Amino acid sequence: MTDNPANYERHIVIDTNIILFDAQAIFKFKNSCLYIPMMVIEEVDTFKRELGENGRNARQFSRFIDTLREEGSLADGVKLEKSASLLIVHTYSNGAILPKDLDPEKADTKILGTALELQKKYKRDSVELISKDINLRIKADVYGITAKDYEPDSIAIEELYAGYKEIEVDPAVIDEFYDKKFLQMPESTFLSNQYVIMKDKHNSNHSAIARFSQEKQGMVPLIHLNESVWGIFPRNVEQSFALDCLLNDDIKMVSLVGKAGTGKTLIALAAGLAKTLDEGKYHKLLVSRPIFPMGRDIGYLPGDVEQKLNPWMQPIFDNVEFLMGSDNSQKKAAGRAQELINQGMLNIEPLTYIRGRSIPKQYLIVDEAQNLTPHEIKTIVTRAGTGTKVVLTGDCYQIDNPYVDSANSGLTYAVEKFKGQMIAAHVTLSKGERSELAELASNLL
Repeated sequence: MTDNPANYERHIVIDTNIILFDAQAIFKFKNSCLYIPMMVIEEVDTFKRELGENGRNARQFSRFIDTLREEGSLADGVKLEKSASLLIVHTYSNGAILPKDLDPEKADTKILGTALELQKKYKRDSVELISKDINLRIKADVYGITAKDYEPDSIAIEELYAGYKEIEVDPAVIDEFYDKKFLQMPESTFLSNQYVIMKDKHNSNHSAIARFSQEKQGMVPLIHLNESVWGIFPRNVEQSFALDCLLNDDIKMVSLVGKAGTGKTLIALAAGLAKTLDEGKYHKLLVSRPIFPMGRDIGYLPGDVEQKLNPWMQPIFDNVEFLMGSDNSQKKAAGRAQELINQGMLNIEPLTYIRGRSIPKQYLIVDEAQNLTPHEIKTIVTRAGTGTKVVLTGDCYQIDNPYVDSANSGLTYAVEKFKGQMIAAHVTLSKGERSELAELASNLL
């Protein structure tokens, strides 16, 4: 195939937000002619000085384009050998083709104009606009342009691996498991560290719960099934599964997904405190979360950086203080929590401070992980040094990051990628335990 745009069956216009979401997106489209409108180059330039993920992706993309520039003319097209695609930086010139009811100076309008211009040159249905901007996709559809979201390795939340399953067995099988504390099972039936609810075929009250051990090739009992962990008892079978993988030293990567009130963060903190303070298995408990405000941004808040960050980290402090003391001794609990922080046994900090570090021998909990992109998840998990355990918690229906949705959240991405690995486990928690009101609100609102 020659490097002639007309020889490609797909002509794809890429929006700025795709690049800010994934700097390597241009390599994800196979056998296509990719168009980067000049307006996108301009918009990317405005992000390159940012310190967050958008800034990193903008700078990385600019480096890619600069490298390609050395290989040929970007205006004529440069071949991407990795994906067998052709990349063109498109200069839009036909102002007459712009929709008259849209502002011609807006970036979105010019990006739409690029797609409309390409429709005049090539088959109408061969031109696609890829954007994570819902409104831009709506506008494109109105003007007859095929518009799609960018969903690399996306997973429908309804199809997400739950981490456990229910099976029906003969009563003798359950009796054998209770008697021997082990049950031989074929590996092909279950994934490594998958949890199982075994139910009697004839008696619904006769059951057992277990974890499939790939190493032992069978079902093994759960850890601390009937014991409290820092005053926390599992209130349902899902929480029992969660505590088991959180307390298992052989499992280095744990993901907990569930709606608000299912106990994800509280259980993870309880297990982390037990492993760090009681057993000394880890040097410290490190708790972190991404900062995505629901209202005004961090700069609006008064005070220094630490004071500005407190509102975002407060939910973690609340849970730690709850575990450190009872409801009638919150002052003492807060003092004990602060004492642990002063001793270096407990660190609570935003994810901004974790990047670039090596984290050995620590129990790392990343709360609200649904707001992270797949690239950010990779960046964080690869920080784990020798002896470190990583716990990701989040609710895929409560995403505040404008460039992430439930299908391509870094949390769902991690769940699917680590599924079946011997050092990883996942549990989806669906039953709310915070309060009757919280459970009702989560289901109704």
